[in-house]
Amino acid sequence: MSSTYIMIKPEGVKRGIVGKIIQRFEDKGLVLKRITSKIPTKELVREHYAHLSTKPFFESMVNKLSSDIVVCMEWEGKDIIDVTRSLIGATNPILASPGTIRGDWALDIDNNLVHGSDSAENAKRELDLWFA
Repeated sequence: MSSTYIMIKPEGVKRGIVGKIIQRFEDKGLVLKRITSKIPTKELVREHYAHLSTKPFFESMVNKLSSDIVVCMEWEGKDIIDVTRSLIGATNPILASPGTIRGDWALDIDNNLVHGSDSAENAKRELDLWFA
């Protein structure tokens, strides 16, 4: 079994849909290994999203994600990266299929509710970063 990192962003917490999001992963048979909540520092968010640092939206994203509580989770299961990415849906909710987390609940690309690791390497890095 392999693991991945999933984060519910402040918008999901504020809207009270954390339980619904977690239920999607549990319904797929995935196992929640670790969970915590925190208000991340700007430095933590910058390190996590360093690959986006040259994008024009970077600082506003950092400010938004460090403004309130996020829920950090480690999930385990077979083909975990592919399964969780499929459950989450496309980054832009307009392109996300109905039945995905973003397709059903995300309001726009700035409020796309969740982050999921896109590779096993990034999952390890992100788990180490957020559960330090």
